[in-house]
Amino acid sequence: MKNLLLAAGIVVATMAYAQEKPVSDSTKNWSIVGQNTLMLNQTAFSNWVGGGANNVGWLAGANYRINYEKGDNLWENVVILGYGQNNTEKIGTRKTQDIINLSTNYGRKISNHWYASGGLGLQTQFAPGYENGNDPKATKISNFMAPGYLTAGVGFTYKPNDNFTMTLRPANARWTFVLDKDLQHEGFFGLKKEGDSSLFQFGFLGTAVYNVKLMDNVTLTNSASVFSNYLSHPERLVLSYNGVLNMKINKYISSLITLDLMYDHNQIKRTQLKQTLGVGIAYNINSKM
Repeated sequence: MKNLLLAAGIVVATMAYAQEKPVSDSTKNWSIVGQNTLMLNQTAFSNWVGGGANNVGWLAGANYRINYEKGDNLWENVVILGYGQNNTEKIGTRKTQDIINLSTNYGRKISNHWYASGGLGLQTQFAPGYENGNDPKATKISNFMAPGYLTAGVGFTYKPNDNFTMTLRPANARWTFVLDKDLQHEGFFGLKKEGDSSLFQFGFLGTAVYNVKLMDNVTLTNSASVFSNYLSHPERLVLSYNGVLNMKINKYISSLITLDLMYDHNQIKRTQLKQTLGVGIAYNINSKM
């Protein structure tokens, strides 16, 4: 019995000491900057001589950058999700926004502002896309993971401050997935033959993110990337640019203007452009180290 009481006393004392002992706060090395948005638009007509069609639309999105930085270690994560629809009288519902963009990059400092790094990235969309403004009766041209792009590579990251990050990967694998059987045709997204579900490429990938504060409550985020395939036609660069102009009206209301430019020879031999403008609810998170 004495031994049992002695053991119990030791356990209680140990627990009390553990509760009194300061615990290091590892969360102080994390920073989270993000925004959740919900944009709405609506137009109604009644006996309007100028003409027009009643319509209502919405767009929801989440954009997060979650970073960990301690000593010589740098770990950056990006989560970009967005989806939107517009319903027009006598035309029906059409998709206006659809994006899934996830990436992670870990670096170990090798000199001032430079890191040896490696990372992964995934890009695709939520729902099918169709010709003629995403009309479900038209020909399907895309779907979830059709295409889907998975990248994995190693290289170097340059980060002189919180507003600019550049990553150069001279060794980068890129897989294009077409998991929708209706779209597995020769030539679609670079597929080599009928029935193929993926395409492998290996080359150079460069990415950069630059944040600019234009004035109080007005920021511009620029993201760009370039990929060159060593294995076939390295001169056919895959180029993309995304710009987001965020104009904060008050704590909960913001106006967003986005611009996307892209060129990918395997998708279409022309420059692709998408632009959106919206005003709505925006909930911002800014928890820095």
